[in-house]
Amino acid sequence: MTVRRLIAPLWCSLLLLPLVACGPDDTGGADPAAGAGVEADAGGDLADLPDVPRPACPFTAAKVTELVGQPMKDQGNCLFGDGKGVAMLTITTASPVAGETTYDYQRQQATASYREVQDVDKGRKAYLAVKDIGGEAVVVSDTGSYTVTLSSFERLGASTDGYERTLRQLLDALPL
Repeated sequence: MTVRRLIAPLWCSLLLLPLVACGPDDTGGADPAAGAGVEADAGGDLADLPDVPRPACPFTAAKVTELVGQPMKDQGNCLFGDGKGVAMLTITTASPVAGETTYDYQRQQATASYREVQDVDKGRKAYLAVKDIGGEAVVVSDTGSYTVTLSSFERLGASTDGYERTLRQLLDALPL
């Protein structure tokens, strides 16, 4: 009876041991210090970025209220809401290196999710994406990286350029 209980764990360990012992797939000569999903030769962009930590949330509820044109409440962790559970503004911050590493993927995802995606002249690189019910802006700068997301603002959606105009104002106010 005791032997029977040990058979399943024994088989599992025998199956998993070769996978663990072999380690990850051969990197094909790539620099392992480049990190997962990062090409070793990234055109020097990552090496040019300053090694600074992730910046703090750049805005207060009062500043966000001023920029979006309607009362907003601080809901913690750089998340601002209208207090009704509808309109939301989120700012995600990251180090310059982290922002550079994920920028192309974020832009590709934005192209699939938003009606219009355009480059903007902010920081090292930036884009702005909009659709009828929301918008997103991503900027990578020497002081940090910022992803700004707006969603479900009735006033902004009522205007053809409401989200774009507001995102541009938010980008202008960032400490780049």
